[in-house]
Amino acid sequence: MEYDITKAKVLSSLFWKLLERGGTQGIQFLITLILARILLPEDFGLIVIVTVFITFGGIIVESGLSTALIQKKEVDALDFSSVFYLNLCVAIVLYIILFLSAPLIGTFFEEPQLSSVIKVLSLTLFFGAFNSIQNAVIARSMEFKNLFISSLSGVILSGIVGILMAFADFGIWALVAQQLTRHLLVTIALCITVRWRPSLKFSFKRVQLLFSYGWKLLISSLIFSIYINLQSFIIGKMFNPALLGFYNRGMQFPSVIVDNINGSIQNVMFPALSAHQDNKQKVKEMTRRLIGMSSFIVFPMMMGLAIIAEPLMNVLLTEKWLPAVSFLQIFCAYYALWTIDVSNLQAVKAMGRSDIFLKLEIVKTVIALTVLVISIQFGVHAMAFGVLLNGIIAAIIDGFPNRKLLNYRLSEQWKDVLPSFLLSCGMGSIIYCIKWVGMSDLLTIGVQIITGIILYVGLAKIFKIECFRYLQITLKSQKNKTVSIEGFET
Repeated sequence: MEYDITKAKVLSSLFWKLLERGGTQGIQFLITLILARILLPEDFGLIVIVTVFITFGGIIVESGLSTALIQKKEVDALDFSSVFYLNLCVAIVLYIILFLSAPLIGTFFEEPQLSSVIKVLSLTLFFGAFNSIQNAVIARSMEFKNLFISSLSGVILSGIVGILMAFADFGIWALVAQQLTRHLLVTIALCITVRWRPSLKFSFKRVQLLFSYGWKLLISSLIFSIYINLQSFIIGKMFNPALLGFYNRGMQFPSVIVDNINGSIQNVMFPALSAHQDNKQKVKEMTRRLIGMSSFIVFPMMMGLAIIAEPLMNVLLTEKWLPAVSFLQIFCAYYALWTIDVSNLQAVKAMGRSDIFLKLEIVKTVIALTVLVISIQFGVHAMAFGVLLNGIIAAIIDGFPNRKLLNYRLSEQWKDVLPSFLLSCGMGSIIYCIKWVGMSDLLTIGVQIITGIILYVGLAKIFKIECFRYLQITLKSQKNKTVSIEGFET
């Protein structure tokens, strides 16, 4: 299976990926709002603790090999089948470990029900072993329409299950049922929509070749996951599940937006960048476009969300969730910076330099743990500010390698995002003043959003922002079906 990528195919894939991420996360967000109104913050805090172990296990199961399948220029059925069987064996081993250690985890957090929840939710590791291969097949062929169908059906049906169980007073088990059902339904849907099936073949040589690239990504992901999830461990153990629920909910709002928009762009552009890994100039042009467009779209959204945070939380989740507002505002700034960070890392991975990727993660983690040790002494809010500080540092560190790899200097990168940052600040300072008018929360939110959109687009047009101009040209060109892959150039 070789890459066959054109601009039209990239844009079509981006459309379906945005639709998939936007549709599924939008629906999931609404479901979460309903569940948050029914369930307690403590229930969400406990499920966050369990998710830490499942996420960590999922990273090990995937082992960085699905990314290696996407990055490799040529793969065949033997590659896919070999990775699948290895992932399945790892999933079995990890499930046994989590099953046996579940009682100890429950005792450690002084929450006995965690034991049963971990034993049940750990079953999702098996679904992940299969889905990671299916997703690699979809990414290489850029047939993201299949993923849209699978994800949408899974989130809707599992959401119904979760809500019904929440109304029936099942508590945390409503969240467990929702997650487990979603993974199951997505797996079934992928089996129907994606034609790939494992063959009865396995090659240690193929796995070894892929692992030579993937193991560095595996270690990198584990390092990052340990740092991120360590915060949940600390808050859940040293403070209480309710505070962890507020912390996690504050993080969720901005992450839903960024994961949808920025995540969709990254998922589509990684195979596109990998297809041109032998042409450094082409990768630089595409990476520069990626950073500029991501920041142009994400910056104003994060600024606007931070400003409307309090009335939004009050309207959507009621007053019991208002302590999450301050966390939400802090994480808006973090996720805005994340667009620069992730875009640079996509280019590093696409160029086949997983060794550099690993070194970056090690350096960032050492710094992040140092910040965490210092901030934990001052409480949970200080920990959140520590995450923001680490985001600033990461955006700088991850930009350095591309100076040599692509001749894309850090100064150029910040110059590319500066117009979007300044426009967002200008727009934000104006719509912030609307809160003093004295309208109801719902009306204030509506006026601020509409005013913010008009101001941002208007200022972008007045100052002739290059990203805005490119976006207009791309949309018009796509409508007329006249663009080619060179459209990603500056």
